[in-house]
Amino acid sequence: MAKALSKSQIASEVAEKAGITKKAAAEILDLIAALAYKNAKNTFTLPGIGKLVLVNRKARMGRNPATGATIKIAAKKVVKFRVAKAAKDAILGSK
Repeated sequence: MAKALSKSQIASEVAEKAGITKKAAAEILDLIAALAYKNAKNTFTLPGIGKLVLVNRKARMGRNPATGATIKIAAKKVVKFRVAKAAKDAILGSK
């Protein structure tokens, strides 16, 4: 399996395609990440890729796998990423 692209590799690809410097491309990536962190509470969408969504998870009963004892898992908020249909079709191929 191939290795994931690093931030600098992504920045150099973006810089090459857009005709800008690598530094400017890295700043754009940082800006997108900052926007995602700031707006994830209201859902943050990257068109064609997916969206970040804040979800409330209910309290539930779980099990300690080492001892087998049941434990109560508290309710909490989690961040989920929902992949866009266009991205799924591009990666997996349409049915």
